[in-house]
Amino acid sequence: MKQSRFGNLFLLHLIVFIFGFTGILGRLIETSSDILVWWRMIIASVAIAVFVYATGKIKKNLSVNALIYSMVGIIIAAHWVTFFEAIKQSNVSVTLACLSASSLFTAILEPIFFKRRVDKYELFFGSLVVSGLLLIFSFETEYKLGIILALTAALLASLFTTINGKLIQKDNPYRISLVEMMAGALGITVWLFIQGKLNVSLFQLPPMDWFWIAILGTVATAFAFVVSVKVMEEISPFTVSLTVNLEPVYGIILAFFIFGSSEKMTWGFYAGTVLILAALYLNALHRKGKLKRQKQLII
Repeated sequence: MKQSRFGNLFLLHLIVFIFGFTGILGRLIETSSDILVWWRMIIASVAIAVFVYATGKIKKNLSVNALIYSMVGIIIAAHWVTFFEAIKQSNVSVTLACLSASSLFTAILEPIFFKRRVDKYELFFGSLVVSGLLLIFSFETEYKLGIILALTAALLASLFTTINGKLIQKDNPYRISLVEMMAGALGITVWLFIQGKLNVSLFQLPPMDWFWIAILGTVATAFAFVVSVKVMEEISPFTVSLTVNLEPVYGIILAFFIFGSSEKMTWGFYAGTVLILAALYLNALHRKGKLKRQKQLII
């Protein structure tokens, strides 16, 4: 049993490390953000489809909520486009630090979707996140557009995560993700058509871009999703939430070693990032205590 738990914890950290590495891939890939996400979602759709049908993970017909899944898929596509564009307009460190603000948006959105009262402690932790972001914004003024795009990506991430939190209670997570990936790919196809980019140039990417995009679509998207679902069946939500908070840490450290001086930031950036991560950690502890008290009341 201990070996099983150790194995799942290792897989969880591996997935979070892969999520952090996604930012690195976003900077390595030269292709524009929308085309990059188009290929990512197409590759992920094929990979997840092969997996679920080969393993029999989907055993009943398409859900009546397919339209809702499709809308969420378009939100995910928009999130990824703004995320990668934020990296191109700033750097990996700034983008990942600002993306942590999704916890603040979640604290606002969850009471709306789950019809519960706003938690004053979560708002307090959210204010700490805002303080951290203000520090980053005030010291990294040359990255204003990147910061705005990263915060937009954080809002969209919070939105689709909160909606999926409700959807997953009633349906197979594999089917939800498959429909979302396919719908996202279709949505970006329409966008590329409107932009006049739906042409042969989609297949004329730099050689190394093909390699990195293949890794992004298979390892960092399809594989990461499938393994994360498996891991969350064995590990507590508290452990998962704490570990996921390490994503910007892994990403920022990786970016510094891979890209060197271009990822070296001011002391204000690091102070703001530490403040954000501290707020996320305290929020996770608060949630654990809250769940424990609720269970005691039920007993």
